[in-house]
Amino acid sequence: MPTLNKIRSALTGAMGRGSTSSPLAALPATDPVLRRLRIALTAFFALDGFIFAGWVVRIPAIKEQTGASPSALGLALLGVSAGGMVTMMLTGRLCHRFGNHSVTVASALLLSLSVALPPLTHSALALGLVLLVFGAAYGSINVAMNAAAVDVVAALRRPVMPGFHAAFSLGGMLGAGLGGLIAGQLSPTRHLLLLTVLGLLITAVAARPLLAHAAPPPPEARPEGPGGEPARTMTGRTRWLVIVLGLIALCTAYGEGALADWSALHLTDDLGAGAGVAAAGYSVFALAMTVGRLSGTALLERLGPVRALVGGGAMAAAGMLLGSLAPSVWLVLTGFVITGLGLANIFPIAIARAGALAGPSGVAAASTLGYGGMLLGPVAIGFLAEWFSLTAALTTVALLAGVAAAVAYTTRRAVLAESRP
Repeated sequence: MPTLNKIRSALTGAMGRGSTSSPLAALPATDPVLRRLRIALTAFFALDGFIFAGWVVRIPAIKEQTGASPSALGLALLGVSAGGMVTMMLTGRLCHRFGNHSVTVASALLLSLSVALPPLTHSALALGLVLLVFGAAYGSINVAMNAAAVDVVAALRRPVMPGFHAAFSLGGMLGAGLGGLIAGQLSPTRHLLLLTVLGLLITAVAARPLLAHAAPPPPEARPEGPGGEPARTMTGRTRWLVIVLGLIALCTAYGEGALADWSALHLTDDLGAGAGVAAAGYSVFALAMTVGRLSGTALLERLGPVRALVGGGAMAAAGMLLGSLAPSVWLVLTGFVITGLGLANIFPIAIARAGALAGPSGVAAASTLGYGGMLLGPVAIGFLAEWFSLTAALTTVALLAGVAAAVAYTTRRAVLAESRP
């Protein structure tokens, strides 16, 4: 109980200063600068999803090219995860030193360039090494652009963070769809090189407003925010709060990772669905996530973050119980849709709150925990499916969604004190 009280106190006190430590806070919400920054950041979120999905659809072809065994390929693919997890915490420091906008642009350049490297490899070892670079760029841009988005959200005084994540989802769907269409016409080398060219062009255009506005000086040059208020830092009780928000993100990202890898197998092995219907399993989940995020700002303005977090977690838990235990394919697909709608906005809300409390360091810490859940999900489901059954393993998605809702409800008084923009 003392720890919980500390978390509540930190929540109550930190939000009041979170929105004022950004240079953008001095601008009126209707300033054209903010509109341009919002559009540019939306482009970076979409580019991130587009490039990552484009790489994912070419994994089978690159596996064949490298001659890697399934186990060797699995180890090579860990390069993306390892590179991303290592650089996420480092990126928080880089953002403090050079500014969120500069790091976002640099990371987008590296992401665009590194996606062309995997087709140039001819062994699992070489593939793993270049994927470390790709993963580092992927982790870095996710922290930097989320930190930049937190400042824009505070300046706009509207909870628009779900809209940025909706752009990521839409970019991913577009990247996967386009990749599937051209996979038969273009080699992986030409396809991913095309992604590099598109990425560099989009970065060149979207970088201009980011580099032109609100590049903050190093933290030692601004020990206090505007009005003499303390700058956002990961110190004292605020650290506990960011960890709580990161755990909420982890619980929900666990479900996203698990469904990405295991939904199709559940439909085929447990329910006897055909390949086409099985492929639709993750598609309907991803589409529901996108729809939920597109409507996320309106939902937050109507309900506030506490109800959105608690309601979303409860909805996802109910949906995944249906999706894992229902005896009918169509009931399972319905459960996946409900789960996607429930999970859609929890991760963006948690990251936005962490950034409002502790700036880029908060975003980095919560993102690391959150993406850790996305990596943990598929692995945990695999072990649990072997020990028990896939049906039983998938119920852990519902369990962790319920945990996220319970944590949000338990700390609701503190969250309510900082809920409205």
